[in-house]
Amino acid sequence: MKRISTIFLQAVIVLIGIVVLVILIRLPLTEGRAANLDLLSIYSDPFILYGYAASIAFFVALYKAFKLLGYIGQNKVFSSNSVGTLKSIKYCAIVLSILIVTAGLYIKISHDKEDDPAGFLAICIVTTFASIIVATAAAIFEKILQNAIDMKSENDLTI
Repeated sequence: MKRISTIFLQAVIVLIGIVVLVILIRLPLTEGRAANLDLLSIYSDPFILYGYAASIAFFVALYKAFKLLGYIGQNKVFSSNSVGTLKSIKYCAIVLSILIVTAGLYIKISHDKEDDPAGFLAICIVTTFASIIVATAAAIFEKILQNAIDMKSENDLTI
């Protein structure tokens, strides 16, 4: 892969991180359960704090993806560092999907009877499936990369 391609993909990952961070900061001020609260009450709401805590897994996965692209740019794809990075991405995606499902269950159980949680639950379902897809893809790539490293080490030993 050309160096410019990896730099472009790293820039896309940074852009995704910035956009998500802006959404996390801006959205509670305008939408949902905290729209009528003052600034201090908005950021002390337990559900909003839970959303910020759950987003840590997302940002760690973005950092690990950025790091993996760095390994690709340095031609160090077939290394144990790349396998470890893919394993971390897989675990972050699994944790994120569990946290999203937990938030969806909390809203489903405790929502106000006059409120309709269908939109939030739909977003939970879509993001959970996206996280599961990322975890599955990372697991597959991890296994393929580990097999390639094992084959390379076997070939190096026989020569």
